[in-house]
Amino acid sequence: MTITILKVGKPESERAEDDAKVRGTVEATLADIQTRGDAAIRDLSEKFDNYSPDNFRLSQSEIDAAMSKVSARDMDDIKFAQTQIRTFAEAQRASMTDIEVETMPGVFLGHKNIPVQSVGCYVPGGKFPMVASAHMSVLTATVAKVPRIIASAPPMNGAPHPAIVAAMQLGGAHEIYVMGGMQAVGAMAIGTETIKPVDMLVGPGNAFVAEAKRQLFGRVGIDLFAGPTETMVIADDTVDAEMCATDLLGQAEHGYNSPAVLLTNSRKLAEATLVEIDRLLKILPTAATASVSWADYGEVILCDTYDEMLAVANDIASEHVQVMTDRDDWFLENMHSYGALFLGPRTNVANGDKVIGTNHTLPTKKAGRYTGGLWVGKFLKTHSYQRITTDEAAASIGAVGSRLCMLEGFVGHAEQCNVRVRRYGGQNVPYGAAAE
Repeated sequence: MTITILKVGKPESERAEDDAKVRGTVEATLADIQTRGDAAIRDLSEKFDNYSPDNFRLSQSEIDAAMSKVSARDMDDIKFAQTQIRTFAEAQRASMTDIEVETMPGVFLGHKNIPVQSVGCYVPGGKFPMVASAHMSVLTATVAKVPRIIASAPPMNGAPHPAIVAAMQLGGAHEIYVMGGMQAVGAMAIGTETIKPVDMLVGPGNAFVAEAKRQLFGRVGIDLFAGPTETMVIADDTVDAEMCATDLLGQAEHGYNSPAVLLTNSRKLAEATLVEIDRLLKILPTAATASVSWADYGEVILCDTYDEMLAVANDIASEHVQVMTDRDDWFLENMHSYGALFLGPRTNVANGDKVIGTNHTLPTKKAGRYTGGLWVGKFLKTHSYQRITTDEAAASIGAVGSRLCMLEGFVGHAEQCNVRVRRYGGQNVPYGAAAE
């Protein structure tokens, strides 16, 4: 195997240092919210967003006022995107059915898919107002029929962002808050004097939001660890450098720490893409951000074979994987660790982020090894139940259960079975003995 690294990013040791600093800051912030509630939220909002309203929750008149500022074209586009996302989420929900099966005469086992009862949806808005994130979380929770959906996004220029508010409202949010970052996540999970805590947190965010969710997991459920955006382009010589460079920088502009990786078996394409990235960074309006991400987190990896490309891609487990090769379906069949795949040059990550209908809240930092992204099923809990309806089944299952309990030394467990054997099977099983 020959793998050549043509460009590397910041060393893992330095990235680990950054993560450690974030952990300490988040831990102190969450403890402050736990102790001081609303007062802590207000202090944090003033510190980070220079925002201190009478109430962080928007009233209906404030929601209406914000939505009135959205242009007709923007409102139509928001509704179009929500139609796409709703259509796919409804199809996913329809695939999840309640079941009941009779495993032997008189023994019925089943499961029900029950919505989480309250969800807090975070919508990022630091450098960019992530309108699409409201669709992905709020609307998908609505399709799952979550009874209480609250949503929060930071202010933009000292006020609620009109398009984000519109997306939250149209998506079905029951409560809308104007709070940003880790303080919003903490408030929704921990609760304050004025905010009732939720059962689950969802939505992407920066490193601080992702760490806050990690620390709060257990106290509440979370969708997944969705930190800074990651993208990978898997390409061969069927595409050109402009396409590859554009797809890499299109995600690198998210923040200063957004990994972008080109994985190719064409040295010509790799070298041309490096040149094209330098050219684009001279004219890209968001180059101030994208250039830092590319310098610190950009990589170009040259492989000899498609099998090597596949192995490296599965190992990196990137959030977004753009595949542009002469065998895209082969990658679809064999990729097993990633957030979402974008197959072919006509497809792109930006469409997935904003409008095509799949969910853009996806696993990062190799979490694609063990989870997929946010979808309607994340808002549903699958609960099992059992029912025995005949005396014969109660006695026969009870006898086996009794013996297996005694095998493990659980006499009290065995007696739960034995009392059914005695009552429904007519067998006199002494207390503390295994049923025959």
